[in-house]
Amino acid sequence: MYAQLRTRVHQRLVEELAGNTDSAPADVIRQRIAELVGEVITEQGVTMSRQDRLRVVETLIHDVLGLGPLEDLLANPDIAEIMVNGPNQIYVEEKGKLLRSPVTFESTEQLMQVIDRIVSSIGRRVDESSPMVDARLKDGSRVNVIIPPLALRGPTVTIRKFSKEAFTIDDLIRFGTLTDEMAKFVRACVRGRLNVVVSGGTGSGKTTTLNVLSSFIPEDQRIVTIEDAAELQLAQEHVVTLEARPANVEGRGQVTIRDLVINALRMRPDRIVVGECRGGEALDMLQAMNTGHDGSLTTLHANNPHDAVSRLETMVLMSGAELPSRAIREQIASAVNMIVQQSRLRDGTRRIVSITEVLGTGPDGVVMQEIFGFKQTGVDPETGRVIGELAPTGVLPQALDRLSSEGEGVPEEMFAAA
Repeated sequence: MYAQLRTRVHQRLVEELAGNTDSAPADVIRQRIAELVGEVITEQGVTMSRQDRLRVVETLIHDVLGLGPLEDLLANPDIAEIMVNGPNQIYVEEKGKLLRSPVTFESTEQLMQVIDRIVSSIGRRVDESSPMVDARLKDGSRVNVIIPPLALRGPTVTIRKFSKEAFTIDDLIRFGTLTDEMAKFVRACVRGRLNVVVSGGTGSGKTTTLNVLSSFIPEDQRIVTIEDAAELQLAQEHVVTLEARPANVEGRGQVTIRDLVINALRMRPDRIVVGECRGGEALDMLQAMNTGHDGSLTTLHANNPHDAVSRLETMVLMSGAELPSRAIREQIASAVNMIVQQSRLRDGTRRIVSITEVLGTGPDGVVMQEIFGFKQTGVDPETGRVIGELAPTGVLPQALDRLSSEGEGVPEEMFAAA
């Protein structure tokens, strides 16, 4: 009954506005939807409580002006990610766990209408000739869309929600992401102009950690941020935000992360913050770190610090530079000072599981030492929570002298193993 009612009201509204629902003022559409619901209920002799009527009106407003069934999920602060696997299957990540949502679309057509609304808002389109799109909602949330014929089970949408309030280091300590001692150390590393790479898997919290680390950059420095989709929320005043641009329908106009990194070097930055290195821009980032842009930050996908170094080496080769492996490793060892390894554990919690210092190169490649690490001792059988602790390894960082010379010294006692 509700579905038929909504369909009838929607048809009447489209007829009245001649299909121009996007150009009509939102207030006018809201008011007319409420009036039409009342008219159609009267015409069809439907008995409906005031609460049910309001629910139908709200649903129609979401369908016409918003993202339909996704609106309630986007409004839920506990949901970090939304995964639409066709019209009848929606999963959400809530408090670190993947759960199936009872929310569904009424049809593939309704889902495609929502997708069209998302991509058209940024001047893009999605169809058989261009079946994949990366987009950004008005609130900053990242959206990936892939439709048939590439998605065999129907249109697929993945939304990574944008946090309206940036987390602070105190929030991460409270969440158990890192300890107070680790926080003091990474703060000193950033303020002491060490180059830091945040490494981790998909959804491990790399961008959140990068945002927090970026907040330690002093106010009197010029920061240039470079991202595929702008997510960083820096509180400093002197920040230039750059965002990559994909190619248009004709295959022209693409501006890559690498293009922006090269351009940023001409903008007199004190710090360069790259949201994620995933290709040839890694070479330009390393060169920037080695040529006067100390204290730069970036993230990359890797499962541990050793894999992070290997991935950096691979990405440098992707730039097309014909460099021997030894030269690339020396470049990495010279440029990167610290690798902060982030991980999402099996219970859904996100933690910094390792802070590793890069020391240089040796016969077997890049030499590193772990300063802080996470030791898992078990899993709580009742709650499923991972049991373990973050603790110093007992190794003194070689960078302590440099931090002291930069006025960011930290006591040696904080690195003593328990």
